[in-house]
Amino acid sequence: MASTLDQLRDMTTVVADTGDMAAIKALRPIDCTTNPSILLKVIQSPASEELVAREIEAGKAHGRTPLQVADALTIGVGAQLAQLVPGRVSTEVDADLSFDRARSLEKARDIVRAYAEKGVPRDRILIKLASTWEGIRAAEILEAEGIQCNLTLLFCLEQAVACAEAGVFLISPFVGRITDYYAKAEGRTFSAEEDPGVLSVKRIYDYYKSNGVQTIVMGASFRNTGQITALAGCDRLTISPALLHELAGDESELTRRLSPDTARPMDRLPMDEASFRWGLNADPMATEKLADGIRNFDADHKKLLALLADKLAA
Repeated sequence: MASTLDQLRDMTTVVADTGDMAAIKALRPIDCTTNPSILLKVIQSPASEELVAREIEAGKAHGRTPLQVADALTIGVGAQLAQLVPGRVSTEVDADLSFDRARSLEKARDIVRAYAEKGVPRDRILIKLASTWEGIRAAEILEAEGIQCNLTLLFCLEQAVACAEAGVFLISPFVGRITDYYAKAEGRTFSAEEDPGVLSVKRIYDYYKSNGVQTIVMGASFRNTGQITALAGCDRLTISPALLHELAGDESELTRRLSPDTARPMDRLPMDEASFRWGLNADPMATEKLADGIRNFDADHKKLLALLADKLAA
């Protein structure tokens, strides 16, 4: 029998939640996605030693700041990843811009220009933005300019509806982080059928499919393969190398769980700024995990800048 991973690929686009070049070559995902935490690991790996050394020397020669070098490394890593996958490379706008629409737009356009200089066209990348009201509004403008976006750190239906209304290309609801919250709050573990993170993605998927929304649903942040197989049939799933290897080594029969044909009908919700902010405020989990995610991505970005500052000073 085919592996669970190969069966999954027949019903879902598999994305690698890593910037590890060797893992991507071995696992052959369609797309790959990055964030500051992943980039921090990538540039400290032996495989990226030459790229890092080159950008550090260029930084010293041209008097560049750690932020400028970090941006150059981000594009350099992304350009390498684009050579390894046939699809898209998601590249993140700095977390500290999550509540600044104008600066998010500026950074996104800079990313697109920098990739173009490396020979990577805009249709090979996705701009990643946090699913704040400001991030979603920035994405709406970028989508109108032909720059497609991946809205990340998404934890509730209100965020998903706002993304749909903005015409966002793709959203990344975070399964594992939702489950983590409820496991801690309730002091228990969950089966795949009752897993809060899985149920959240299913609800978003049903809303999108029953209302003809074209935005792609890409489940993310998985803690185990049970969460993944419970979402078999979702548009896309971004999965860590460890879980991809586990799926590749399993030959259990995989049943499709999500399909547009069986989506539960849901009424379309109006979504303005007040509705968005109230819905987010009314959901303690979504409020906490969105803020926590932004803080953590920003902390890793600051670690990256500190590391590069040391290398520039050496």
